[in-house]
Amino acid sequence: MHHFTQGKPTRQGHKGIPEGHYEEEQGLKGFFGPVSHLIKKQPSTRWTEIDGPLKPRMFDLVKLDRSSGSQRLLFNKSVAIHMSFVDVYSPEQATSMRNADADLLYFCHKGSGEVFTEYGLLNYTSGQYIVIPRCLQHTIFPAEMSEFFVVENKTSHYEEPERGLVGRHAIYDINALIKPDLELQHQRLKELQLSVTEIAVKRLEAITRFRYDDCVYADVVGWKGDLYPFTLHMDHMMPLMSHRAHLPPSAHTTFVARDFVVCTFLPRPLEKDKDALKVPFYHQNIDYDEVLFYHDGDFFSRDNLHAGMMSFHPQGFPHGPHPKAVQSVDSKTETSEYAVMVDTRWPLEVDPGIQPTESVEYWKSWRG
Repeated sequence: MHHFTQGKPTRQGHKGIPEGHYEEEQGLKGFFGPVSHLIKKQPSTRWTEIDGPLKPRMFDLVKLDRSSGSQRLLFNKSVAIHMSFVDVYSPEQATSMRNADADLLYFCHKGSGEVFTEYGLLNYTSGQYIVIPRCLQHTIFPAEMSEFFVVENKTSHYEEPERGLVGRHAIYDINALIKPDLELQHQRLKELQLSVTEIAVKRLEAITRFRYDDCVYADVVGWKGDLYPFTLHMDHMMPLMSHRAHLPPSAHTTFVARDFVVCTFLPRPLEKDKDALKVPFYHQNIDYDEVLFYHDGDFFSRDNLHAGMMSFHPQGFPHGPHPKAVQSVDSKTETSEYAVMVDTRWPLEVDPGIQPTESVEYWKSWRG
């Protein structure tokens, strides 16, 4: 397609929007494909009623029953998103888990502890990603009650995003990826007198248990290769920024899968040009569903939010900042939010188990 203009468009996206007007971006392929910017007299989210299932949705995951251990949130054929709760337990209760259906991405929302793997020990704290490739066995051993936002990648593997013009050290340096420590693991196994003799394997959603006479983590004496579990902490990530124009969410991509991406929103300075749009722009990410998990901080583009909530904006309608965010942004110089976003190529379904946590009036919040 060729680039055309009609009427009075802006010269630059997200910048120079006429006063009293609003920009809506309509794009394909998750901000990477064909795109147009419409200048409108009114916000795209000025609905007065929504009659039907397609609407902005918000879930307060703080209300979930933690005693269940895990709760699926959203899912489709490519990805399943869960909340997982792991309490402190004694060493003799430890078992190993192996997921034959998916690569696992744990994001630690609360807590700290250790992860035992065949490759060695990984430590985690709040704000840490833990990547466990498919079929690699692991045991989460928390030092305190831990809560994880978990993303199962069923149809591909997690990869680093392409960095293009900004170079290979942008977003996060490869040295920020922490590899397992085999020597430390042998030491910790002895200190804890930990002997894991069972592996629970999930395959086609069914669990099979393999039992052994000795510890499944004690027999590895060395390894080499480029397939192994690793961690990445939010504190070791460097958000891409422009001091002149607002960057799309894709600039904050952390991990890439075939049918979805995972992005991380971190504190950053706001744009300084007077005519720059400082809040997330109204947009229709036409062929992607958008999930946003709020981890910590002040979520300036939304109202009445707290850590542990999750928004779900399916494809099919424009969305963008709340009216109060637009009104208050001029007094701000930086953001202070920490959040994880999952954008999926195929529509997501809501697990019935989280219906009691839904803020059913959320779609009305754009009325101002």
